[in-house]
Amino acid sequence: MSKEINRLHPISAVITSVKALKSMILPIVIIIVSNGFNFSLNFRSDHFFDTILLFGVWGVAALLALIGGIIKWRTFVYWFEDGELRVTYGLFVKKKRYIPFERIQSLNYNEGIFHRLFGLVKVQVETAGSKGGKPEVELTAIRKAAADVIELEMRRAKNETVLQRDDQEQVQIMEEARSTPTIYHMSMRDLLVLATTSGGIGVVLSGLAAVASQFSDIIPYETVFHELADFVKVGAFLIALTVMLVLIVAWVVSVVITLINYYDYTVRIEDNKLIITKGLLEKKRITLPLNRIQAIRIVENPLRQLTGFATVVVESAGGNGEDGNDKKITLFPLIKKHDCLQTLDQLFPDMDWNPTFIRSPKNARPFFYRIDFIWLVPVIGACSYFFYPYGLLSLLLIPLTILLGIWQHKTAGFQINGKQLAMQYRVFSRITLIMEKKRIQSIESTQSFFQKRKNVMSIKATVMSGATGTKGSVSSLEQQDAEKILTWYEH
Repeated sequence: MSKEINRLHPISAVITSVKALKSMILPIVIIIVSNGFNFSLNFRSDHFFDTILLFGVWGVAALLALIGGIIKWRTFVYWFEDGELRVTYGLFVKKKRYIPFERIQSLNYNEGIFHRLFGLVKVQVETAGSKGGKPEVELTAIRKAAADVIELEMRRAKNETVLQRDDQEQVQIMEEARSTPTIYHMSMRDLLVLATTSGGIGVVLSGLAAVASQFSDIIPYETVFHELADFVKVGAFLIALTVMLVLIVAWVVSVVITLINYYDYTVRIEDNKLIITKGLLEKKRITLPLNRIQAIRIVENPLRQLTGFATVVVESAGGNGEDGNDKKITLFPLIKKHDCLQTLDQLFPDMDWNPTFIRSPKNARPFFYRIDFIWLVPVIGACSYFFYPYGLLSLLLIPLTILLGIWQHKTAGFQINGKQLAMQYRVFSRITLIMEKKRIQSIESTQSFFQKRKNVMSIKATVMSGATGTKGSVSSLEQQDAEKILTWYEH
């Protein structure tokens, strides 16, 4: 092992500073807007001291962020010794972290805008003990060749056949490793289909709502609401048109975000690990060991189900998820259902990917929509009273809710095949959750008073994924079928 001391690239100081400043942008914008853009550098102006105070504080904070970034860069060093990746950092409080290479589960690479300008990469070191979606160690910016050396050292420590070579030969080895077979690559056509049919519009609208909530002190929401209520009575068409325009803009934004995030999405398999690469502005590489996969979730929204497409999500124990916040990793963002099952069968040949489900009984159908009427009745009553006569359209929610409940009832089912449990259910999208018995953390059953009268029972299974685990649930199964699942898990 090399004991040569390695440092981060100097640009890491800038990246760390920019990351700290990003959190300060929204508060500054809110202050500026709430002040009505009344700022002036004229000493005689009433707003002179407000301007000096605001931008003075922001300038000091920016300077401190830059100093902090420089200190982190200067004090952060790493090296290889005794089969470990060793890291020390800190100015006044020195911190050391030693990670044995055999404990490293994956090395995830990110290339942001600054990284790509200088040919650098951010490396996140993942172990089985990584918690909360945070890596054990994060190397903010290092050369790609240096990242390759870390991977080579990890391979050597795991007794893989890697010979001592010079730097050029080591780079060649890594390039050959990266040319491993591709099991999935998203075409531009599929990417466009994914972008136009994704549910990202909800994320965009919730983001807009979060931003709007920051301006609650300066926007008279009550007055605006009363004005809108009066306007609805005479301008319902204009209101509907405005809402439609907002939805279209949100949809366009979600399409652009999806295109940027999933551009050049590729999945390769190497040494029993899945290597996922993606991104346009920020290129990411996620490494996922096959032995950490706890369950496979196949998601089909109604439009994709109609056209034969699906999304495959991996529930993983440990490691970063899509945004580093959970353990849910999209394996195939958009794939033909038939091709999906074939590929999964190649990756996990011991699993049954064509389960035959035992469905919820007919007498359980009302349980899938009866509870919804508890909140539907007051909503329909309020809409009909305050927005009469247009509020009467809310009565359409009743047949729509019943139809959705019938749809959910027809979807609910399970299958036990040896040591595998498959569950199928839907809220709106159809979800098929397949897991091995040894991966299941717990199975619980629930039965209300009314379910007991009909001899039906609900089942919920949990696998390790994220902070609280991932749950799959099938409502209102035949009681003997639910007890069969419990007995299967007990033994």
